[in-house]
Amino acid sequence: MENKEIASFFKLCGQLMELHEENKFKVRSYTNAAFQIGKYPDPLEEMDPDYYGTIPGIGNSLIPMLEELLDTGELAALNEWINKTPKGVIEMLSIKGLGPSKVGLIWRELGIESPGELLYACNENRLVDLKGFGEKTQNQVKAAIEFMMEHRNSFLYASVEGLIESAYSQASSQNPESRISLVGNAARKCITLDKLEFISTRPIELPKSDSKLPVTFDLISEAEFDLERFIRSASPEHIAELKIASFQSEEQVYRDNGLGMIPLEMREGGFEFEWSTKYTEDQLISDKDLLGCLHNHSTYSDGVHSLRQMAEALKQDGYQYLGISDHSQTAVYAGGLRTDQIERQHEEIEQLNVDLAPFKVLKGIESDILPNGSLDYEEEVLSSFDFIVASIHSAMKMDKETATNRLIKAIENPHTKILGHPTGRLLLSRPGYPIDHKMVIDACAANGVAIELNANPMRLDIDWKWIPYCMEKQVMVSINPDAHRVEGFKHMRYGVMAARKGGLVKNYCLNALPLNQLMDFFQKK
Repeated sequence: MENKEIASFFKLCGQLMELHEENKFKVRSYTNAAFQIGKYPDPLEEMDPDYYGTIPGIGNSLIPMLEELLDTGELAALNEWINKTPKGVIEMLSIKGLGPSKVGLIWRELGIESPGELLYACNENRLVDLKGFGEKTQNQVKAAIEFMMEHRNSFLYASVEGLIESAYSQASSQNPESRISLVGNAARKCITLDKLEFISTRPIELPKSDSKLPVTFDLISEAEFDLERFIRSASPEHIAELKIASFQSEEQVYRDNGLGMIPLEMREGGFEFEWSTKYTEDQLISDKDLLGCLHNHSTYSDGVHSLRQMAEALKQDGYQYLGISDHSQTAVYAGGLRTDQIERQHEEIEQLNVDLAPFKVLKGIESDILPNGSLDYEEEVLSSFDFIVASIHSAMKMDKETATNRLIKAIENPHTKILGHPTGRLLLSRPGYPIDHKMVIDACAANGVAIELNANPMRLDIDWKWIPYCMEKQVMVSINPDAHRVEGFKHMRYGVMAARKGGLVKNYCLNALPLNQLMDFFQKK
């Protein structure tokens, strides 16, 4: 059981206790334990039970519960709270903007026991007079429920990779002589999926699974297999643009249509046809093209691993440079750096650059974009960094004009080098604030600022659909994992997947630049 899963048990227990108005100090002990376990760097399941008491947030009263969970996979105390709570009320805890106290109030005062009932109540204007709510909050709750319901049967591509591999492996072992291929959205590595589709030349029946994601295997004849794979792997809009008189190969189809080969990820029915007249598949960004990794966090702010651990891990993986960009001082919730901490970090970076040469650690910061569009820190502090990632983390409820103007002002700041996760979205959890993408990208072009494709699979922001416009305006795209631990570096591959969907070529990827060219970019502002 991974630490995050262990933390989820304690978090839910704390939420349900708060929901039922349990003693607030007890509630805090569970929520603090969940937080500390979630960011603990070593696997708890491999730890000697005698050392559980050394884990931050795990007091004597919680040690037996941790032992119980790791021994049995269950928590009796949590089961008791779950049995006391209607299933729909527990589902309401997932609604963005509603904490356990407010969910409890809605349940007790209005008798509402599911997200669907709550949505109906919002439409009936019943939350307006409830203590602590009002019309604005009611509208926010309504929008959050609608978003949740729209995406409740969708899954992040990253979260179902294991299921894809398992289904393929089971099908292959069941019928080794069968030709099997993944098709549909998953074949194109779409960032969210609602089903997995395979085709096979032999009948396949997988055992029943607990997964909520539908998995289908369609039987296709050997003679039709290649054509069917081609058609069903692309979007209908893509296929509609092609004339297929006969089929010998994918390359032949594109050649007959006067096009170059279009990579599978890009076959969505839009810009890819024009792209194929300018670029070739071997120019498309790939994992091996990335030479370094920018936008990462360490224990100086809210990271799990030290600066040295992050640098050594990335060097060991064969990269040439690490950009460290811990949170800035306004992000108090994330341990944002004070000026004295910045000085200490810069001294450590200088020593690391001696110890790890020729590997290079770059002095960066993820500077909060304040509500008025200015950057965190004074001019003197900002000028001490090699590069600055400018991002919004607060006051995110903005209209399109406000959000766009705020970003543009930050882009125009001469210290900004990379615009971080431009819309602030969390896939399947939180829609991004609305922005005028063209105006923001135009501003990046005018000011020599790169735009981030945040590679965390919950973000993948900027959306891949805007990469063609970035390239048209000659704006560099930086594929950043936003890593808070060494394992987070692995997320770069999801950023590359999204970048390939958007047709990003190596020449327009910031962290595919050799170190000397990257430093030229940072100093050219």
